[in-house]
Amino acid sequence: MSDEKGTYAATNANNKEQHDGLTLIDLFHVLFKHAITAIIGFVVVFGCACVYLLMATPQYSATTQTFTTYSDTSTADDNYSSLGSAASYISTQVKSYPNLIKTDVVLQPVINQLHLDISVNGLAGMVTATNPSNTAFINISVTSSDPQQAAQIANAVASSFQNVVQSSLYADGKPSPVKITVVQNASVPSSPTSPKTALVLLAGIVGGLIVGIVAALLKDIFTRKIQDESELESYINAPVLGRIPEDEEIGKDASVIVSQPGSVAAEDYRRICTNLTFIAPVSGTNSRLIVVSAVGANEGKTTTSVNLAAALAENGATVLLIDADLRHPSVANKLNIDGSVGLAHVLSGQASVKDVVQRYWKSNLHIMPAGPKPPNASQLINSPIMSELIEHALHQYDYVIIDTPPLVVANDAVIFAKQGGGLVIVSRRAMTRKKELTDTANELRNLHVDVTGFVFNGAKDEKTSLYGSNYYYYSNDSKGSGEHHHHTRKSSTSRSLKK
Repeated sequence: MSDEKGTYAATNANNKEQHDGLTLIDLFHVLFKHAITAIIGFVVVFGCACVYLLMATPQYSATTQTFTTYSDTSTADDNYSSLGSAASYISTQVKSYPNLIKTDVVLQPVINQLHLDISVNGLAGMVTATNPSNTAFINISVTSSDPQQAAQIANAVASSFQNVVQSSLYADGKPSPVKITVVQNASVPSSPTSPKTALVLLAGIVGGLIVGIVAALLKDIFTRKIQDESELESYINAPVLGRIPEDEEIGKDASVIVSQPGSVAAEDYRRICTNLTFIAPVSGTNSRLIVVSAVGANEGKTTTSVNLAAALAENGATVLLIDADLRHPSVANKLNIDGSVGLAHVLSGQASVKDVVQRYWKSNLHIMPAGPKPPNASQLINSPIMSELIEHALHQYDYVIIDTPPLVVANDAVIFAKQGGGLVIVSRRAMTRKKELTDTANELRNLHVDVTGFVFNGAKDEKTSLYGSNYYYYSNDSKGSGEHHHHTRKSSTSRSLKK
């Protein structure tokens, strides 16, 4: 037994380690699960990029290039000849020229010449002056929404800059030691320099993908309820036995195996039953004990119990369905049978098993309702009579299915599972709370109880939307093709359990 416990603990530890980090497959699952959120995030960002392209005013840039030289003339002042190197002097002076170009002394004459309705600061914002490293070039660029104006201003700024340096910057009335030559006049640009359509669209696509992925991850982190069956295995190391899509027929009274035998839901329950046939029989018997529970309320455990019982009976197996949820009996209401007497009477010694077991639909399908709510439900479930009842049932039926309370309400399911039963946990999309599932996983781990598998209810139905697939053959037209019996509220049985 200790070896089995050690193996179980190791299995869960390994499972936990596998889910500590986010793998690429996990990321794809998250994106698929929250695809709408990811798409909305992408569309919003990419849409903003497209709106920006539509609303932004095209800007045109024109550039004039000047070259700076040392003016070595015979009339030059002797002070200049004392400089060690003309090249050194030019390299020192040229570094300050980009800042000089954006001053009032250079730009105000341009405003006056072109009659611009703009301030010096405004014009300075349109002008960009650069000095490429280790060169004597000064590049003057002007950006404007009017391409012709951009070229005019660039040429005018270059001319004003040339005039300031050569006429008034160094010494009035004397030749300047620096000469500015315009080597390339600005031409009217034929295409806008901004916005850069390809770059903006690329930024919108990349940004949209990032925002979409982050939005999906954040939603997954802050979502408190299970949204996809793949999440279940990250809490409890057990497979998903089957997924049941949302279907109005499932929620109605009776079993879909009886009322809609040809439906997709009925086939899904049959598939789950096929998986359950592989669980080992209870030791000392040839029968299988299936314990059905859920994490919380309203997740469909009773609906699952009655449909599994009907599907197994449909194949000819003898089945006993016991409603052991004494706190909230629901099997009798689901199947529309008499629930006034049941398990509670047997456990309290008020009735025998043969008085409460009823036949439903087929002669090999028997139902034991819970009966009225007793005040001491936990005491009755833990009584020796309950254990004896199950033991005797396993010697007379091929399958004994027990519908138990949700695990957050009581651990009755654990008690039955320890008697050799397979524990099936029912979960419903957008209903199972992650915190409750975590608490349940910890409790089952501490009690060393294995889970046979999950049944995932309310799954997004992607199969039936595939016209032409195998699901095309499942039609509700077969509603009346299955055997269907009307039941009375009279208790009857074709066999009884030995007490």
